[in-house]
Amino acid sequence: MLNSAEGMRMRIRDLAYRLYERRLESSLSQDSIPRHVGVIVDGNRRWARSAGFADVSEGHSKGADHIFELLGWCRQAGVEVVTLWLLSTDNLFRPADEVEALLRIIERTVRELAAQGWHVKPVGALDLLPAETAEVLKAAAEATVDNPGPLVNVAVGYGGRREIADAVRALLHDHATKGTTIEELAEILDVEHIADHLYTAGQPDPDLVIRTSGEQRLGGFLLWQSVHSEFYFCDAFWPNFRRVDFLRALRSYAARQRRLGR
Repeated sequence: MLNSAEGMRMRIRDLAYRLYERRLESSLSQDSIPRHVGVIVDGNRRWARSAGFADVSEGHSKGADHIFELLGWCRQAGVEVVTLWLLSTDNLFRPADEVEALLRIIERTVRELAAQGWHVKPVGALDLLPAETAEVLKAAAEATVDNPGPLVNVAVGYGGRREIADAVRALLHDHATKGTTIEELAEILDVEHIADHLYTAGQPDPDLVIRTSGEQRLGGFLLWQSVHSEFYFCDAFWPNFRRVDFLRALRSYAARQRRLGR
């Protein structure tokens, strides 16, 4: 139980954070808000261990619940597309019991996203996933395809190299059905042909990519699409990522001069 002095300190701290949030929010112009934000939701396992949980699934569950807060912040800010990296192709090789628990958490989260009316799109190699998980993702996409508002890409079984390989494979199959020879395709092939076959085809590339937990690398996230993205790395584990951290990321993005390779 908190004593009066500790309670007062907490109230002062909370007030200070709210004032700081308002200050950050008021400094942002709608013209400086990224259309597409990618988020590598990293640090769930380490959060669980630091909180004293023996089962890292507690961290995955806490992180999944936190996704809905983030999406609320994005909607409020005016972000149009959010891509959440929830499970990489490498993650599939973790201990079977952890992967099984994480897949159940992802299924629950995706169902809830659909129930809340978000426009959900699976992004990843669904053929690598158990049939039940793939079906949940496909069902959520079909049920929400006409939903207005922000698009939520759910990256499950996702790897950037795998995505590019899948895009090239789809491109070859597409042209083979049209009777195009390899020689003819080689003459006309350009970057747009590949981009048109990515998991995110037709969407704007991510303007801002956020990674939590202190790791400063992409790890294969949106390799093709992030060529001109701005990156923001936050030390907080994903379950501890606060709205003030999100606003700081937006402020950092707004302060940068984007040359887009020029």
